[in-house]
Amino acid sequence: MINFKATALAAAFLATSGFIATAISVPLVAPPAGTDKPLALHSPTFKEGEPISNDHFWNNFGCSGGNKVPDLTWDAGPEGTQSYAITFYDHDAPTGSGFWHWVVYDIPSDVRSIKGGALPAGAVEGNTDVGKPGFLGPCPPKGRKHRYTFTVHALKTPKLEVDKGATAALTGFFIYQNTLATGELNGYGGPRE
Repeated sequence: MINFKATALAAAFLATSGFIATAISVPLVAPPAGTDKPLALHSPTFKEGEPISNDHFWNNFGCSGGNKVPDLTWDAGPEGTQSYAITFYDHDAPTGSGFWHWVVYDIPSDVRSIKGGALPAGAVEGNTDVGKPGFLGPCPPKGRKHRYTFTVHALKTPKLEVDKGATAALTGFFIYQNTLATGELNGYGGPRE
C-alpha cells in the first residue's frame, strides 16, 4: 500500500531541493515575481571583488580594525516589497558552515541605504555566529584570504516573525522564505600577517 503522506513529503523535499527540477530540466514552481532582475548593491568604500579595508575589520580575534559598517546603497525592490534585510557572510570561515557576521531585518521598504552604521527606526539586528547581535567586521585567520558577501533581500513581509534569541541560520531561513529579490556585493579580506 502506498503511504501518500510520506510520498508527498518526499516529493516536496525533492522539489524544494531542486533535485526533480534538475533531473527533468523543468522548474516545478515559478520563481517569485521580481527575482529575474537582481537588485544592485553598492558601497563607496569598496567595489565588487575588491579588498575590504581595515576600517571595517573586526577589533577582536587578533584583528585590530575599526569594525565600521560600510555605507551601503541599493535599488528599490520589485512590486510587493514590504521591507529589506541585509546579511554579511564569510564563505571561507574554518567552521564547516561559513560565518554570519551581520544580520539586519525589518528595514522599512522606503529605505535604500545605511550610512555611518546608523540603522533606520524599526530595523532589528539579529544574532551573528557569536550568538549576539551587532556588526562583526572581517577577520580572516593569519595568512588566509576570505571571501565576504553583503546581500540585500527585498522581502514580501513588513516584519519577520523571528524570536529574539534565534540563531543567524534560523533568521536566514525566515529571510529566504520571504525573499522576492536579492543583490550582492562581494569583497575579500586578507591575507593578513
